[in-house]
Amino acid sequence: MFDLHHRHRTGGHPPSSGRFGGGHPFRPLSLVLLLVAGSTQAGEPELLQPLPLHQVITVAGERRAEIAAARARLAAARERPAIVSALEDPMISPAIDHKPVDPMMGTDTSITIEQRFPLSRILTHKRHAAEADARRLEAETDRTVLSVGQDAAGAFLMLAERRQMRGVLMQQQALAVQIVETSAARYASGAGTQADVLRAETESARLAARLLALTAEIRGAEIMLNTAMGREADLPIPELAPLAELDGIRLPSLASAAEQAWSRRPESAISQAEIMRTQAESRAMRSMYLPMAMVRTGMADTAEAGRGYMLMVGISLPIWVGKLTSGVREAKAMEEMAVADSEAMRRMVNGEAGAALESLRGALDRWRGLRDDVQPRAERMLAPALSAYAAGKLPLSSVLETAQALRSVQEERISAEYEAGMALVRVHAALGDLGDAL
Repeated sequence: MFDLHHRHRTGGHPPSSGRFGGGHPFRPLSLVLLLVAGSTQAGEPELLQPLPLHQVITVAGERRAEIAAARARLAAARERPAIVSALEDPMISPAIDHKPVDPMMGTDTSITIEQRFPLSRILTHKRHAAEADARRLEAETDRTVLSVGQDAAGAFLMLAERRQMRGVLMQQQALAVQIVETSAARYASGAGTQADVLRAETESARLAARLLALTAEIRGAEIMLNTAMGREADLPIPELAPLAELDGIRLPSLASAAEQAWSRRPESAISQAEIMRTQAESRAMRSMYLPMAMVRTGMADTAEAGRGYMLMVGISLPIWVGKLTSGVREAKAMEEMAVADSEAMRRMVNGEAGAALESLRGALDRWRGLRDDVQPRAERMLAPALSAYAAGKLPLSSVLETAQALRSVQEERISAEYEAGMALVRVHAALGDLGDAL
């Protein structure tokens, strides 16, 4: 059924290294690399036949523009530490110090170069703050990749659900044709009525109309899947690979899930980077209590003394202590806020992981109940109802109600499979990795 890893069933089980949950194996790295090795003449990735879910996630991660934008933003942020930690540009100042009115007298000129630099480690602290910003953006890029993969998995599962629904409706339409033929035979023999024939034909026409509508829904789901993978919307989607059974999935405990989620979710790295950034900014503000220094040196040419050298040393006076103190207090408050935000984020991540686990447990129980108990009962009702109607022991309405009940159960079971698959994807996303084991 629904799982993140497809397993080929061609002669025995694959190697047991890197198993998923209840025994579902990981694909080898070489096969993962083959997923994106080929491409069509139009530059689109070559999709496997049938299409597995893990390739959908891989293609989406490589082609979606959101990820490219996030990586470009990260590349820009990685250049920021070198910018903020550099000294100010030196200033070269040619000057006419004295130009006499008398043209017979010489002009005093000079040229100096001036450099300013702090006497504290403020530039180092600013570099650390920028590095923390880059680490935060790196984690946000990981979160974007995770979100894109989750969207692609949802589109894949939606298309799988629609295509399974089409199979159920085609079976039901074949059954409706059989009921029409049976009612027509009874009417021809004088054992039935024309009303039964018309009612059976109406049910068959209703199923045909639903099939037409579902065909359009499938095309829409294919467009959504192409969009989620970053492909052109009108490209064909091959048959979807059958997904491994969910029966063998072993779910972790709530405590284990919470620990995994906080250690691997991008939100954890974002929170830690934000704390580091505010701490660096707080140290930078405290460094502003120390003065800035200035060195100016150069050459002068005077009419009286001729050429000579100049040297000047200056220092700033940080006398506005109130402003500096307020800046330090502001930075300290921001640091405390980052720590509190990190704790709140930890609780939210742990809660999401626990809620996703319990949602998956419920979805699995519902799907198994429908598959193992409810649907077999509904299927066993159909043959006796058809036989009884053919023998004249049941009215047509009973047969139609039995067929409708079976169709309703089948559709509910398919929807339960979709919900179980989505719940599994949410668990992986809550634990911070769509491709890792539970």
